Amino acid sequence: MLTLNTLIIIRTLTLAYFVHTAPTKSLLLMSCNRQIIGRVNPRRKMVFCDAPILKTECAKMEWTRRLRVQHLELLLRLADTGSISETARLSFTAQPSLSKWLKELEDAVGAQLYERHSRGLKPTEHGRMLLIHAERVIGEMKRAQEALKAISHGNSFRISIGTSPASATHLVPDSINHFLKRHPKASIELNEAPMHVLLERLEQGEHDLVIGRLDNYKPRPSLHNEMLCSEGVRVICRPEHPLLQRKVLNWDVLNEYEWIVWPQGTPIRSRLDSAITAAGSQPLNYRIESSSLMANLWMLQTTDLLSVASERVTQQFSQKGLIVDTGFELEARGSLGMCWRNESKPHFSLTDLKECFRQNAAKWGGTLKA
Repeated sequence: MLTLNTLIIIRTLTLAYFVHTAPTKSLLLMSCNRQIIGRVNPRRKMVFCDAPILKTECAKMEWTRRLRVQHLELLLRLADTGSISETARLSFTAQPSLSKWLKELEDAVGAQLYERHSRGLKPTEHGRMLLIHAERVIGEMKRAQEALKAISHGNSFRISIGTSPASATHLVPDSINHFLKRHPKASIELNEAPMHVLLERLEQGEHDLVIGRLDNYKPRPSLHNEMLCSEGVRVICRPEHPLLQRKVLNWDVLNEYEWIVWPQGTPIRSRLDSAITAAGSQPLNYRIESSSLMANLWMLQTTDLLSVASERVTQQFSQKGLIVDTGFELEARGSLGMCWRNESKPHFSLTDLKECFRQNAAKWGGTLKA
């Protein structure tokens, strides 16, 4: 039976064909003038190249097999440092050896991976594409190591979830508890970060699922996404705040106080800015920008600062007496959803985990179809 490599080589040639030789039980790859340009050993599934064109094609196909994890780490370090000498120093490798290896890899790939200039190295388009795959491979290897470690400790599998602060207070904990009831031996890794950071980690294989606000989400070929629910945005403050004594609340009144808001570019901040623009109001006095939910709550309790929060976050912390809903609702709604990688054979646990999030989102109402 011919190997895949053999078939690829044939496609690069014109009027080439195989001739069976009885004594060696091998196949000869012949050109149109019956010149032997290659040999195939079916028993060992190997191709021996006798012509320059075949040697070139073989080299291009074999470079991926010669790459090791440490080679991928070298490629990523070259991109981070932008310097062969610094990468060699950090990797305890001789600079000439590293330069030679990179040149040989580029020759095998058939394209330049890094541009050399006076200020260092810069990845080319081919290089950037290879770096994306290198990050994914290394991420998957780390995940495999964690999964095996989890099995060694008696857990059946390990799953990683990334979440934004807006969803970490209610939807994520309830859904995780639901999932662990289905899979008592599973282990969960939960990381909180802004959505743009989480989505990068998801693409690199560091997370299995990301939950957060999708208001600013832009579709990516490598990811799937699904809306779970939508909710309003409320203006909040501490109990006994002077604002609560006002009979009329409008943007002019809100502009009399300083604010603590989420950083620019975050979905809830974008909703706030859009609502101000739609109302034709003057910009608010943003005194503090913070992405820490707990720090925001603490500062709200000890100052006269105002802020915004989703309906569910407002309800949860109002019940605990930490904050108060001012009664002023922005003319904007935010959407919570989930993202996962576009994979042909996802682990069964991911399917169950997504279903847990769907069921818990449906309990709060307003579930949306993707």
